[in-house]
Amino acid sequence: MPRVSLAFFTVAALCGLSGMIWGTYMGATQDHSLSPAHAHLNLLGWVTLAIMGGFYVLAGERAAGKLAWVNFALSASGVVILTPMLAQLLMGNTGIGPLMAIPEVLVIGGMLTFIASIVRAWRRPVLVAPKAV
Repeated sequence: MPRVSLAFFTVAALCGLSGMIWGTYMGATQDHSLSPAHAHLNLLGWVTLAIMGGFYVLAGERAAGKLAWVNFALSASGVVILTPMLAQLLMGNTGIGPLMAIPEVLVIGGMLTFIASIVRAWRRPVLVAPKAV
């Protein structure tokens, strides 16, 4: 398995665990006011990062390389920054609103880089070993 996939899966699992703990806390306190931030953590962090990691496993050498690591850096940092900032915004810290563009650009950049990796995988030839006769 490519190391970039392990990196994606590691951050995805940490986001998934954090989302579960956060969801349990929200349920126990009956305070669901931060549900949008919780949803972003689960969907961008757990689901999206895991899907990206899975893609790099399946694409192998066709998509591995620096572009995959750029995808990881943008996507993972975007989620890690976006989630607490969104929670702060939802708690009434309106001063953070203009700064939300930073993690939003990171996650969008991560998705654009992921799309570039997919296009790159389409363009690279599949290396198939010849069949023994």
